[in-house]
Amino acid sequence: MPPRILPILERLRQDQSEHLAPEAIEAACRHEGYTWRRRLLDPVMTIYLFLLQILHGNTACSHVVHFGRWTFTDSAYCQARKRLPLRVYHRLLKQTAAAARRATALAYRWLGHRVWVADGSSFSMPDTPELQAAFGQPGNQKAGCGFPVAKWLALFDVATGMLLRSAAAPLRSHEMSRCAPLSDDLEPGDIVMGDRGLSSYAHLALLVGRGLHGLFRLHQRRAVDAAPVRPRAGAREFDSPAGLPGSRWTPARGESDQIVTWSKPKSKPVWMSAEAYAALPAELTVRVVRYRVESPGFRVGEVTVVTTLLDAAAYPADEVAMLYFRRWLVEVNFKHIKITMKMDVLRCETVDGVLKELAIFALVYNLVRSVTAESARAQGVAPERISVIDTIRWLIGTEGERDVTVLVVNPVRSGRVEPRVVKRRPKQYYRMTVPRAELRKRLPMKGF
Repeated sequence: MPPRILPILERLRQDQSEHLAPEAIEAACRHEGYTWRRRLLDPVMTIYLFLLQILHGNTACSHVVHFGRWTFTDSAYCQARKRLPLRVYHRLLKQTAAAARRATALAYRWLGHRVWVADGSSFSMPDTPELQAAFGQPGNQKAGCGFPVAKWLALFDVATGMLLRSAAAPLRSHEMSRCAPLSDDLEPGDIVMGDRGLSSYAHLALLVGRGLHGLFRLHQRRAVDAAPVRPRAGAREFDSPAGLPGSRWTPARGESDQIVTWSKPKSKPVWMSAEAYAALPAELTVRVVRYRVESPGFRVGEVTVVTTLLDAAAYPADEVAMLYFRRWLVEVNFKHIKITMKMDVLRCETVDGVLKELAIFALVYNLVRSVTAESARAQGVAPERISVIDTIRWLIGTEGERDVTVLVVNPVRSGRVEPRVVKRRPKQYYRMTVPRAELRKRLPMKGF
């Protein structure tokens, strides 16, 4: 066992560390039908070194050999990671995510409900033919001049910031193609939040069928009108004659808070099977809430959300608006993973390796978040105020330090406005607009 892993395991919660004990890792391998022979780089050693590699900022494999007095090479370590099946990584992630889900059961709840937020981001990776074929690259980049980019969908707990599930998808794919299964493991009564791309009839109906609630920004193509006049029922989704809503109005509380009934669209979404779509109800009753954003520095002055929380007395519109404001915490979570933990550019050159990296990043992020949650409880502050980078440094620090109250507490920055500019100038190099092989041919002529 790497000596640097011992203080890390000792500083984790017991429910987290027990899923990373050597016997737990070996049990996960056996459960997935993976057999191995005894060697230095067995599954336990490989997982531990991978965890340390990510905690050190996804450092190079050649650096990993210096984590102890080892006799293996960086190539041997890469081969060990490759030998371990992806399903073992997913098994460990599922176990730690289950522990995270149990930890959130006692965390803050909004009016008695646990709240989760689903959102999408992206990450880049090396330019190899396999990754290009699997994920694709942005359309504004010429062939041979860009890098593959994957779409990344994730489901976070709003109270603690923990990551329950994540999935990678090709860049040119709709978020719903991977987002719907993210809520499979949630409990009845949980609330799922997201942006307007997730506010379709099919997604809301799926959540209601699972006993869940949805709270999403209303799609910009769906018209909203407080008047009880509606076109005929059964109109196709988003088709509204003369700009009128394609829903049936029911009594509501004013123009900014209304209850409407949506009719099931005639055509199914591309991400859903015909059988699953046929099982959805013919109508869905939802609540539409509109409110204004008065804080300076925010992009929009008016926000319209749709939710399945129909009881306006139990869920006042002001409370719904404040809850949806917390959806923006997901951007901070993505920043912690992609920038602080350096996941914005992955290193592996195969699809299997990229997915393993993604699983380990999610695993390490949950370990870090479990520590920030413990520190927040001990210091009496919100979990998002505990410094993530300081938590990572504390985890990989010297032995003997187990006091979570030493972690840095960031000041409250509510409503802070900063310009979206970059101060540090980029290097004055030419941009690659043709493949590198072509540029090499031009070196004697152009002097690049």
